[in-house]
Amino acid sequence: MKRRNAPATGNQSLHQSVLLDLAVQHLIGRPGGRYVDGTFGRGGHSRLILQQLDSEGRLLGIDKDPEAVGYGEVLAQDDERFQIRHGSFADLAALTNDFGWPEVDGVLLDLGVSSPQLDDASRGFSFMRDGPLDMRMNPLQAPSAAQWLNSADEQDIANVIYRYGEERFSRRIARAVVAKRIEEPLETTRQLAELVSSAVPRKDKHKHPATRTFQAIRIFINRELEDLETGLQAAVDQLAPGGRLVVISFHSLEDRIVKRFMRDLARGPQLPRGLPVKAVDTESEFRLVTKALKAEVGEISDNVRARSAVMRVLERRGGPNGEPRYKGDEA
Repeated sequence: MKRRNAPATGNQSLHQSVLLDLAVQHLIGRPGGRYVDGTFGRGGHSRLILQQLDSEGRLLGIDKDPEAVGYGEVLAQDDERFQIRHGSFADLAALTNDFGWPEVDGVLLDLGVSSPQLDDASRGFSFMRDGPLDMRMNPLQAPSAAQWLNSADEQDIANVIYRYGEERFSRRIARAVVAKRIEEPLETTRQLAELVSSAVPRKDKHKHPATRTFQAIRIFINRELEDLETGLQAAVDQLAPGGRLVVISFHSLEDRIVKRFMRDLARGPQLPRGLPVKAVDTESEFRLVTKALKAEVGEISDNVRARSAVMRVLERRGGPNGEPRYKGDEA
């Protein structure tokens, strides 16, 4: 077998995976199982997963970002148990079927934009660094944030900023965008950040006024919430008995979707009272493994991005009687 840990390259070593140990601890049940890291990024979670697998274990990495896939290809060359694919975790079923995997033992999703994407000004994700107004996780897809902002209807812009950013001044911002693009096209992150700052009448002491707008446009351009809803269902459809879905989210819109999805599956069918149905007949084949988990103080001090992270874990009941994979760890 080839060496199991690929060396860090470029700025890969600067990226800290959030809730790394805790996520992998809850994910791995069978060292010889088949697992999916649906958001490979720079491979922090994948490398630790591989350390927990034996020679029979297999791991598939998926990422929208071609740059992340490049890092995955380095790891794939170094460890024959790992493969990387370019795409969205929403396409998980098709990607695992390509490997002949009818089911998997675990799926990990670490949602949102990664630190390397935020830190690279050329990607246009951050208002803290001036760069082209792009925001695409997959630069091969269209449109970019600039293309959309320079052509979209004012009402559509306002709706996106309100829905995905929960920004109360969304109409003011949309109006300012349309007025600005008549003078000159919006092309840089600095242009947008300054425009939003001037359009917002009341500022939050602890948050840049463009924070919600940048989040909203990024989520919309990358179809993040639509992919999340599709990907969650695809993941549970692929889970083997005893298999787990581990999801780390970073803002309330993501976590709300994950929380409701897992809760509804764990509750099972909700039938009207009084029906002559036994409880065992409506018991769900899924269970919540633990309550929502958050990073501890030490991790937050080392990595500020961990401050907003929330991890949730769902398991398909396993064993001949549907008992939990691990006894004594019921939520």
